[in-house]
Amino acid sequence: MFASVRSATLLGVRGSRVDVEVHAGIGLPGFTVVGQPDEVCRESRDRVRAALLSCGLPWPTRRITVNLAPTGDRKSGACLDLAIAIGLLAAQEILSVEILTQFAFIAELGLDGSLRPVRGATPLVLATTDRKTVVALENLGEATAATTTQVFATQTLFDVVECLSGRGVWQTAPPKKVLSTVTKFARDLADVQGQPAARQALEISAAGSHHLLLVGPPGAGKTMLAERLVGLLPPLNDEQAISATMIHSSVQTEFSNDGLIRSAPFRAPHHSSSMIAMVGGGTALMRPGEISLASHGVLFLDELGEFAPSVLDALRQPLEQGIVRIARARTSVVMPAEFLLVAAANPCPCGEGSPGACSCDDAARTRYLRRFSAPLLDRFDLRVAVSRPNTSDLISPVSGESTIVVAARVATARKLAFARFGCTNSALTRQQLDIAAPLSKQAEQLLRKELEAGRLTGRGYHRVRRVARTIADLAGAPHEIDTQHLQLALMLRVDLAAGLRTREMVF
Repeated sequence: MFASVRSATLLGVRGSRVDVEVHAGIGLPGFTVVGQPDEVCRESRDRVRAALLSCGLPWPTRRITVNLAPTGDRKSGACLDLAIAIGLLAAQEILSVEILTQFAFIAELGLDGSLRPVRGATPLVLATTDRKTVVALENLGEATAATTTQVFATQTLFDVVECLSGRGVWQTAPPKKVLSTVTKFARDLADVQGQPAARQALEISAAGSHHLLLVGPPGAGKTMLAERLVGLLPPLNDEQAISATMIHSSVQTEFSNDGLIRSAPFRAPHHSSSMIAMVGGGTALMRPGEISLASHGVLFLDELGEFAPSVLDALRQPLEQGIVRIARARTSVVMPAEFLLVAAANPCPCGEGSPGACSCDDAARTRYLRRFSAPLLDRFDLRVAVSRPNTSDLISPVSGESTIVVAARVATARKLAFARFGCTNSALTRQQLDIAAPLSKQAEQLLRKELEAGRLTGRGYHRVRRVARTIADLAGAPHEIDTQHLQLALMLRVDLAAGLRTREMVF
């Protein structure tokens, strides 16, 4: 007796279709799973057997072989449990094999026969869009978020059998209340006292998606500023929301009321994070890392100098390409990594940095500087020195501009950028940059001097022009980039390495 049931398994942030083939034949009773299952998949034998018996359904006393096709791909997780159980019932002719061709099944089974939610319901359902999909009730909201196909849910395996037999009713309404992943990070920029240069850099960073590095002593407000950047970003469009939801679903996080993540994500990993935690990967699961979870949002690295240099250098390729390619011996995956990087760092190990206040010797400062590679620093479009606010700013009852006011200007500048080439200014290619940001003669001469003096690399030259384009958009300036826009872009690009060596950075 043979039955084939459709399901899916997770690889990185994408679902991969799996056909669960069940054969119950003559021979000594046994249960074998083939097709490159991991340990969790092989353990499905005991979960499925207990679930069937708990629901009053028979367990076949035959030689059972379960093949997970295609056999060349590795399968992981417990999301195939329900499909295996349905396949066993169909192989015993308890369920019609014909009706199963209309459905796919994605759920873990409890020993009592209950359907339990699985990690990655959104990408898993997207892998089975040619069929109606059955999931656990807790997965229904996120499973229906990114697909227009029918998604059904029940609470137990017995309910699934009743519904497939025409004696039960499927649950189709999503849960009424689920939480957003990012609302708690939307803090008001009006809380920041003083810091006009840093506030302007924050606005430019949000308007053009320019990577931002804040350098200053402890207590200057670097973390406070960075946490308010996400509130300046516009809501995600449909494509971005689906992508962000798929990524966060693959690590089983919570979602907004409509099942989609509509607010820009904010991730702030600790400086002890490993390479795999930051970039993603692993052995079989190939989980997304922090850079993927921050896609279409903000990745904030506080205390940048405390991160391992190898972890920081691993960010260089994703920063340029917007994706991360992870290869292992048996498989390779490509995961999104289109994030806005914001980092905060002290000027030296003691944190003071300025001459007379710094207590670090030259050796300590040199070791600290080695943690920041020049190629990584060159990828920060904005490098801003942040000093401690003065007393009058701290005790002043007058607040700065609120997040709502600044976000409106950011939205207007982004509309101008998208009207040109359908992307933010930071994503402009060299050819697009020549069209979108032509330089005046004075501005061209200024950039030439910077290049000849060695203060700008080839990458830095184009990044400064992109920042100048964003500054002009925020100011409502005409098409041509003028000297004042370029000068501000250069002023917001402090040479961190040179400042650390000479102890001449002003904070």
